Amino acid sequence: MDRFDFNEQENKQANDIYFSNEMSSIQSLDKAADRVTKRETKSKGVGSTYLFFLIVIIVSVVVSIYAILCMNDIFAITKTKSNVTISYSQQIESSGEAINMLHEKGLIKCKNFCKFFVVLRDSYVKTSRLGGPYEAGVYYLNGKMGLEGMLITLKGNTVSSETVMLSFPEGYTVPEIVNKLADNDVCDKAALLSVIQSTEFSFSLVNDLKANDSIPYRLEGFMFPDTYEFYIDESAASVVRKFLENGEAKFPEQYKQRCDELGLSTYEVITIASIVEKEAANDEQKKTIAAILLNRLSDKANFPTLGCQSTMDYITNKVSPNLSSTSSHTADYYMAYYNTNNTSTVVGLPAGPICNPGTASIEAVLYPEDTGATFFFHDTKGVLYTANNYTEFKSKVQRYAPYLEY
Repeated sequence: MDRFDFNEQENKQANDIYFSNEMSSIQSLDKAADRVTKRETKSKGVGSTYLFFLIVIIVSVVVSIYAILCMNDIFAITKTKSNVTISYSQQIESSGEAINMLHEKGLIKCKNFCKFFVVLRDSYVKTSRLGGPYEAGVYYLNGKMGLEGMLITLKGNTVSSETVMLSFPEGYTVPEIVNKLADNDVCDKAALLSVIQSTEFSFSLVNDLKANDSIPYRLEGFMFPDTYEFYIDESAASVVRKFLENGEAKFPEQYKQRCDELGLSTYEVITIASIVEKEAANDEQKKTIAAILLNRLSDKANFPTLGCQSTMDYITNKVSPNLSSTSSHTADYYMAYYNTNNTSTVVGLPAGPICNPGTASIEAVLYPEDTGATFFFHDTKGVLYTANNYTEFKSKVQRYAPYLEY
């Protein structure tokens, strides 16, 4: 019994020891697994934190760079002063279109922010608005001007307060006008010529005028002679618009009706008036000379050419000296359209006006003297002589101006 008990106890102890060792091993494994899991969790937590901060840093850098670019577009902190030519022939209506154009030219980087800025600024600032429309013309812009400066320039405004008064007498030509404006720092010569040749204006006298290969300067004849006040560094479009606006006011509706009565277009009247301006020695002679030119134009069978030296002189003395190596045509080319001497092939009027006539010359064409004369000439003192036929003309030349070659 004791033996049995002893063995039973031994077996029990043996069993207890075995069971105890098994539980310890399992617990050890569980603890080891827990330690591995905790290490993995901790490692993943640290990795996620690093990734989060990396994303935050990248986003912050991107936002910062974008913010710097946006501010640079507005304030031109690091922009260059290199000029970019912006040219458009028709008016731009909205700031969005203008900003897209500036972006295409590389003058701004963040066009969407710039569009938002203009809308926000104009909603609070009611004066000197940046929004459209923007006048057609040629502009020289650079990034250093900043968004506001560029848009203000495109609106045809100027930041300069310095002005200059300039007078342009009757008979001035486009080259003379352009040179005078450039010499007085009003505007760049190339910009002026570009506007004169290509920019569209809404004034009735010129809204249908297009560049023509036979005409050196599209707006010749319509840059109305007068005294004007200009800003220094004014935009070319604004400068030209002042001439055209004045001309529009000086050519009232009754003049247009009179053109219809004479069976002449406005362009033809201006062209004849420009010749009268150059041929007359004074205002008193203008109505007589206008009548003679109109008489010859109405009888092209007998008078195919006007016989006026002034049309040739325009090309020789005004156009030719201002042509460059990059000009589209030579003086000889234009002469084929402006030589109205008796030996020329130009029938009737030259291709276009030869100067910018004043009111007296325009009215002389619209309301000419009543005469049947078809010839005229001057002596060395500027006295005007007329004749009704070639025989009378030759007789008077021999008598009053034998030095003339006719």
